Amino acid sequence: MKKKSTRVAVFVGVFLSAVAALALATQDKYTVSVPDGLAFSEFRGYESWQYISASQTDDRIKIIGGNRLMIAAYQAGFPANGEQVPDGAVLTKVQWSKKPNPEFPAKVMVSGDLKEVEFMVKDSKRFRDTHGWGYAEFLYDAASGTFKPLGAGAKCGAACHETAAKKDYVFTEYSLR
Repeated sequence: MKKKSTRVAVFVGVFLSAVAALALATQDKYTVSVPDGLAFSEFRGYESWQYISASQTDDRIKIIGGNRLMIAAYQAGFPANGEQVPDGAVLTKVQWSKKPNPEFPAKVMVSGDLKEVEFMVKDSKRFRDTHGWGYAEFLYDAASGTFKPLGAGAKCGAACHETAAKKDYVFTEYSLR
């Protein structure tokens, strides 16, 4: 009887150790930040923000969303109204790989593996030297289940957005519903 109890105790101990190791290995995405401190945690709830538009490249499907301040700016007529986006507005771009949908008879591409999550936040005091915008990009590593910062910090996206200067450095138009 003692052998059976010992085996059960060892099994339970190994099982609990494995569960604890997995729990510790799982990253809390809200602990990651880009080098100059713009943190994933500043964008809590982005998963349920309203979508603004979608885009695709040769290898990615992307959904662009916005927090309530960004959506309000669009609903007020941005960018056609010529107004600047208000401080506190945030855009997010979630990117997935593309894969064919095997159940649909036409050639339809659907989202595959999560690849990257990007943020663009308007804060004219914090990001004076990048036209009031801060940028954060996080690559998702499916093998480890973790996010890693991409780029050199919150200024990293500024150069790319120069071509959209007339629209307060925002590329994305609000798509008609």
